[in-house]
Amino acid sequence: MRTRIIKIPRAVGIGFFLGVVALVSIWSAALVRTEGGQEAKVGFDIPTYFNRLSRQKPIVAVIAENSFTELTDYVIPFGVLSASGTASVFALATQQGPVQLFPALKVQPQATTAQFDARFPDGADFVIVPAVHRVDDATLIAWIRSQAEKGATIVGVCDGVWVVANAGLLRRKSAVGHWYSINDLKAKFPGVHFLRDRRYLADGNVVTTTGVTASIPVSIALVEAIAGRERATEVAQHLGIKDWGASHRGEDFSLTLASISTAAINWLAFWRHEDIEIPVAHGTDEIALALAADAYSRTYRSAAYAQSTTSEPITTKHGLVVIPDRVAGQSTGSPTVELPINLPAALMLDEALRQIGNIYGVATADFVALQMEYPKP
Repeated sequence: MRTRIIKIPRAVGIGFFLGVVALVSIWSAALVRTEGGQEAKVGFDIPTYFNRLSRQKPIVAVIAENSFTELTDYVIPFGVLSASGTASVFALATQQGPVQLFPALKVQPQATTAQFDARFPDGADFVIVPAVHRVDDATLIAWIRSQAEKGATIVGVCDGVWVVANAGLLRRKSAVGHWYSINDLKAKFPGVHFLRDRRYLADGNVVTTTGVTASIPVSIALVEAIAGRERATEVAQHLGIKDWGASHRGEDFSLTLASISTAAINWLAFWRHEDIEIPVAHGTDEIALALAADAYSRTYRSAAYAQSTTSEPITTKHGLVVIPDRVAGQSTGSPTVELPINLPAALMLDEALRQIGNIYGVATADFVALQMEYPKP
C-alpha cells in the first residue's frame, strides 16, 4: 500500500503525528531533491478521438479500487464527461460492493470490471485511473493492462500514474504526476521521463496528470478530444472554467517549513477538530460535492461527511450513487456546509478554500491547495 502523508485523510492515532514530526527532520533533504525551474516543454497534447469501434459515443470507464480511491480523481472525470453528453461514462470498481473514497465519501459503483467486460468485450475507449492506496493491486493492474491491449486510451490521474506505471504502460514514455511523488516515481521507474511543467500530457495511448485538481482540466481536454473545441468551451463555461490548458508551474509546489508546521499545529489541536456535514439529495451535483468534501477533509482540523434525510443511497445529478454517512436529525450537531445552488460546480473549490481560510486561517487553506496541487487564482 502506498500512503503519502501529505495526501492521506485525517488519520487516527499517534502514527500520523510521528509522520509529521519525521517530515520536519527530512524537510531540507526533500527541498534539495526537488528540481528547480521548469523542464523543457513537449508537444504531447491529447489526440483527437478516433472512433475505431464505430460506436455512437465513446465508452469511458472510471475505475476504482474498493478499499481506497481518491475522491476528486474518481468523481470529477465522471461528472465532467457525463455532463458533456459526449460519452457514455461508467463508474466501475474491481469488486462488488461500495467504494470507500478518500479523504471522504462512499459510493456504489455502477458495475464491476467483470460486468463491464461482459457488456463491452471490445473494451472501453478511455479508462480513467485515479489514485488508489493499493497501487500494485493485481486485479486492477491486469484489467488496466487488458484495456490498453484492446486499444483504450489510459488516463492516469494524479497518483494513478503509479498504477499505470506498474502495469508497464509508461516504459520509454514521458509522464507527469503529483508533485509530492515525482522524485519517488523517478527513482522507481527510471525508464520513464517525468516532467514538471505540464498539468497533463499524452504520450501515445497513455495520458497522465499532476495532482488532484488536474482532473478538471484533463477532463475538459478529453471532451475537446472527443467532440471538439466548441463543445469543450461550452462545458468549461458551464462549469466556471476559463482555461484548461496543460501549462503548469510545477516548481510552485513543494513542502515548506510553513506547510509542515500548519499540518502539525492543526493535528495537535485535537480539541478543535470537528466534523463537517454536507447535505446531499437526489440531483446533488457530484462535482461540487467532491470538491467541497475533498477540501474540507484535508485541513487536519476537519473531516467531511455526506448527510441525507435518510440512510438510503442518493443518485447525483449525473447518475453517481452516493451512500450517506449520516442522517439529518440523528447527527451530533456538527456544522453543515451547503453546496451553493447557483455557483458553477468547478468553482466550489475556490469557495471551499475561501470558507476554510475564514474558519481555520489562510495558512490552512494554502495547505489544502498544496495537497491538491491547485494553482490558486
